[in-house]
Amino acid sequence: MFRSLRRALCAAAAALLLILAGVGAQTVHADPAAPEDRAAAPGAGYWHTSGRQMLDAAGQPVRIAGINWFGFETANYTPHGLWARDYKSMIDQMKSLGYNTIRLPYSDDLFKSGTVPNSIDFSGGKNADLQGLGSLQIMDRIVAYAGQVGLKVVLDRHRPDAAGQSALWYTSAVPESTWIANLKALATRYKGNPTVVGIDLHNEPHDPACWGCGDTTRDWRLAAQRAGNAVLSVNPELLIFVEGVQTFNGVSGWWGGNLMGVAQYPVQLDVPNRVVYSAHDYATSVAQQSWFSDPSFPANMPGIWDKYWGYIFKQNIAPVWVGEFGTTLQSTIDQKWLAALVSYLRPTGTYGADSISWTFWSWNPNSGDTGGILKDDWTTVDTVKDGYLASVKAPGFPSGGGDPGDPGDPGGGTAACTAAYTVSSDWGGGFNAEVKVTNSGTVALKSWKTTWTWPGAQKVTSMWNASYTQSGSTVTAANADHNGALAVGGSASFGFGGALGGGGAPTVSCTAT
Repeated sequence: MFRSLRRALCAAAAALLLILAGVGAQTVHADPAAPEDRAAAPGAGYWHTSGRQMLDAAGQPVRIAGINWFGFETANYTPHGLWARDYKSMIDQMKSLGYNTIRLPYSDDLFKSGTVPNSIDFSGGKNADLQGLGSLQIMDRIVAYAGQVGLKVVLDRHRPDAAGQSALWYTSAVPESTWIANLKALATRYKGNPTVVGIDLHNEPHDPACWGCGDTTRDWRLAAQRAGNAVLSVNPELLIFVEGVQTFNGVSGWWGGNLMGVAQYPVQLDVPNRVVYSAHDYATSVAQQSWFSDPSFPANMPGIWDKYWGYIFKQNIAPVWVGEFGTTLQSTIDQKWLAALVSYLRPTGTYGADSISWTFWSWNPNSGDTGGILKDDWTTVDTVKDGYLASVKAPGFPSGGGDPGDPGDPGGGTAACTAAYTVSSDWGGGFNAEVKVTNSGTVALKSWKTTWTWPGAQKVTSMWNASYTQSGSTVTAANADHNGALAVGGSASFGFGGALGGGGAPTVSCTAT
């Protein structure tokens, strides 16, 4: 809803003055759906559906726990932030934080011959292998590197052109035939590359779009069937992600967030077990909705989600993927909303992959009404916002073939890591701190462990994105399930709350395997 606001390219500014221990501190548990004796990690190959679950090529359940990285759909014609950083470093950071999938929005402008990507920094060797490439070639590089480090990609047809969101899947300038032709072109382009697991057919259909009304000019369900079958005709292995509409039978909600019509009018494709339904859900920083002012809020929210899209999962009809949800987190209402939604998505430690999938909006800090996981410098992580998501993050996937331009490690490398300790806030009786672990060796890491000794009587009171033990003044913190694997040069961060004053930062040792 109000897509022009959410896509504003103003910098998201306000710093969040929240006490981490009361908001983001959550324990990450092992995924019971992925026992250690399993021959292969879940996620390999193309995926399909079975009831409410997505399964990999070996029939193992998988869960998307990812992030939106926008920009291809704007007049930059490339993901944002490349004016500040190298694209590989950002993908490495996404992986290090425990996100396993990238939703990559694009517009049909990428297929026009005159489209030229811009605002990419090539200084100091950054983005060196993107120089001279067109937008689709840059997409190729991003997909290749994501697959190399073990991330999946969902391509999202976000807009017909860079000018803005459209209510319907077509406009006078971009007819349905162009939409379908470009979807087929992408499906063909990545055929045989299971890093791209599927395509989100169109972002946020809204009024006058309908579901099941039978009017072929407005019925999004029928259009999704036409486009989905066209995609599967050239690449039958892909998942087809279908968003909702705004209004069904007079009941309105978020743009793309109303899937009430699925019960009566399911999407039926020529290839079975390929449909994943996608909802979008937002907080008050995007727009006000009646449920936010209900006296029972936030206890009323599970019932709201059940009505609009959650019933599809609960009734075992099909998998559900919340393709977008986000907030600036500046209001108490928004904080309660996000905590309730994360709980509704089913924490990984309890339910494993038998959960609702998701991609958070957004990685980018320059989403005007939500901000991002990154702060305005395009490097620093908003650990409060990221901390809310800790309990629903999920294991990553096996690395793919990778970037043909990257020869990889020739073997015989060294596993090593470094750790940097920073006190982020100190109020005398307590403090918050963050430790950043970086792979400083020459091979990818499977796990890491850090140790430090305080000179005083400080105690850890809570920790997120790592597990810990404390003996006297010595603390040992080890990676969580989702952030142990680090590519060469990649980083992961964990945070904690402590009692007494933080004092000076101790020296932290790091051990890697």
